[in-house]
Amino acid sequence: MDSSPILLSIKTAFIATVITFFLGIYSARLVKSTSKFRGILDGLFTLPMVLPPTVVGFFLLILLGVNGPFKEVFKFLNIQIVFSYSATVIAAIVVSFPLMYRTALGAFEQVNESYIYAAQTLGLKNSTIFWKIVFPLSRPGLISGVVLSFTRALGEFGATIMIAGNIEGRTQTISTAIYSAVQAGNRPLAFRWSLIVVFISFTTIITVNLVSKRKYHVD
Repeated sequence: MDSSPILLSIKTAFIATVITFFLGIYSARLVKSTSKFRGILDGLFTLPMVLPPTVVGFFLLILLGVNGPFKEVFKFLNIQIVFSYSATVIAAIVVSFPLMYRTALGAFEQVNESYIYAAQTLGLKNSTIFWKIVFPLSRPGLISGVVLSFTRALGEFGATIMIAGNIEGRTQTISTAIYSAVQAGNRPLAFRWSLIVVFISFTTIITVNLVSKRKYHVD
């Protein structure tokens, strides 16, 4: 069994999770501090989570395709996003971002406002209050967001196959490998790939839970 889909999936999920972590935190902080356009921003940031993945992939295909709005930029830089490894990462980022964003927003909103007010009376800047008070108090929720984002990125299929395709050794993730195995009538192979996804996801969740439990128990 070729191991490249496993390595590619883990690499893609890791890169997507790192990027999504910072994007999610920034977006959640922006929405929390905004009142005028909060509903619109929240809707836009959450939209990829409620849309079918194939619809997300279709819009990405239009946006990043050779005839899309950025075609001149891609032509100037001599790059192609569609059906490349970069497309695999982009698809994983887009579909996993809402999970990190929603989890981070919920974690920030659960922080006791009295801590923030106390810090403001001491003359601390908003950025300092966020990183020194709000962020540390939100760590359990943020860790949950990271786990959810990683597992979602790991199992992404619909948007990936639309914008990145299913090119063996290049864009073929575990999910698309399962699809190929089923299409070829090779159910035993599809079953083995499925077990691998379940094992990786379950191991990730258990490991993070154990580390978090030990860390906060010690603290």
